[in-house]
Amino acid sequence: MSNEDLVNFLRKNAISVGCVIVSIVIGFVLYYRVDLLPDAERVLADRTKQGELLSANIEDSAQLVEQHAAIVAANNAISDRMIRVGQLAENLQYFYELENDTGTKLTDPHQSQWNAPAKTAPKTNYTEVGFTLTASGDYVQLLDLLRKLENGVHYCRVNTCSLRPVSTDVRGGALEMKLTFELMGIP
Repeated sequence: MSNEDLVNFLRKNAISVGCVIVSIVIGFVLYYRVDLLPDAERVLADRTKQGELLSANIEDSAQLVEQHAAIVAANNAISDRMIRVGQLAENLQYFYELENDTGTKLTDPHQSQWNAPAKTAPKTNYTEVGFTLTASGDYVQLLDLLRKLENGVHYCRVNTCSLRPVSTDVRGGALEMKLTFELMGIP
């Protein structure tokens, strides 16, 4: 076969010859690149995962400003309900207001010794401040005092509560209540 016959054959069957050449090239590429396939699949899976994560982050960040504002407002509301550890007079004033509201007689309200958290303790913004008080009044007044403490301005956790009659002579008379409790505070 001469060069002219070869050129004529290629011109007549250009599509068939092109397909055969492309098939041979694809076969060589597959043969030499098949060992790179697992690495390429792993890279594809990693990038797909990153893309899904970015897509989820973009979707979740649509309301990020509003959510941040809501969290800041909630944190401010919580901080407003905290007592300040060093402000003893203001802390005791709270109990005298409760005394006026409930009609009880507080004989011994005082803040327990506050100990700063240890250096190895986890860092927190809030701390518990212990209080002890003795109140006297009738049963309804003492329960009202207890309710106002638990549902009041400050976050309160009652640790102990004991009731005893002031006088054993009169049934339904005055009672004395001793409380130990903690209010959430800012150091």
